[in-house]
Amino acid sequence: MNTKQLYVVTGVTGRTGSAAAKALMEMNQRVRVVVRDASKGVEWAALGAEVAVADLNDTQALTEAFSCADGAYIVSPPQYWSKALYEKAESMAQSIANAALEANLPKLVVLSSVGADKSDKTGWIAMNRMLEQSLKDSASAVAFLRAAYFMENWAPLVKIAHEQRQLPSFLTPLDRKLPMIATADIGRIAATTLCQNWEGIRILDLEGPARYSPTDVADHLAGNHSKSIPKEPVNAVSIPESAWEEALGDSGFSSQAISGFIEMTKGLNSGHIAFHDESKIERCSGSIELAEVIDKLTVS
Repeated sequence: MNTKQLYVVTGVTGRTGSAAAKALMEMNQRVRVVVRDASKGVEWAALGAEVAVADLNDTQALTEAFSCADGAYIVSPPQYWSKALYEKAESMAQSIANAALEANLPKLVVLSSVGADKSDKTGWIAMNRMLEQSLKDSASAVAFLRAAYFMENWAPLVKIAHEQRQLPSFLTPLDRKLPMIATADIGRIAATTLCQNWEGIRILDLEGPARYSPTDVADHLAGNHSKSIPKEPVNAVSIPESAWEEALGDSGFSSQAISGFIEMTKGLNSGHIAFHDESKIERCSGSIELAEVIDKLTVS
C-alpha cells in the first residue's frame, strides 16, 4: 500500500510555511505548495513539490489547489499595509474556509496564536481568532496551532543592538520571561501534526524549550553565552508606550495596523494575552533555543 499522503502547504514564502513543506518532504510525503506568483514556485518544483498558483482570496483557484489532497497547512498572511486590515483578514479566512469545504479537504492544520481564545483587547491576534472561527467547521479534522511569540520577531531590534549596544524592547518588564518559539519549530510541529490522524478540533499551544526575557536576549548579544558579537555590554531598554506609535512610523503599517500592534503588545505586557492551563489544550515544545535563533539573526 502506498503510504505517501499529499499535503498542501500555504505560506511557503514565509518562515513557518517553508519549514513545514521541507519537513513534510523529509518525511517522504508528497507536497503541493501554494504560491501567488508562479516564479516563487520554481525552487519548490526543483525540490520535487507540486506547485499550485492561487491567491488565498481566490476561492476557485484555492479549491483547485486543495483538490485531492489529504490535508493542508494554512498560514493566512496579514496585510499590515491595509487600512481595512481586519476586514481583509476576515474575507481571506472565509475564502479559505469555502475552498476547504468545496474541495472536501479532510484535514487542516492552521497557524494561530497565543491569545486567540480571547474575544477582545488582543490587537492583531483578533485576526487569528477570525481564522479559527471561520475554519473550525471546514474539515472533519482541524488543529489550531496557537504559537507563542516568534523568536524571529527580535530581528529588527537585534540589528539596532548590534549597532548601538542597546536592545530596545516593546516587551516589559525587561526581566519577565515569556513563552517564545522558533518558526522552524512551528513548521516542524505543523508537519508532524498533519501526518497524524484525529477527528474534531484540536488546540495545541506551542512554545520553545524555555521561556525568555528581553534581558536574556540582551545578555546573549553581549556575548555572555556565545561569540555572536564581541563581548561588550548590551543593555535592554524599554521603549515607553508614549513612543510606540512614533517608533513604528517607518514600518509601512497602516494606522489600523499600528493601533493593533499597540493593543496586542499591551495585552502581552499585562498578561491578558497568555497561555492558560486547560485540560483540553495540548502542549507542544520546540527544541530550538533562543540563542540559536539570535545568532542567525545577528549573522544575517
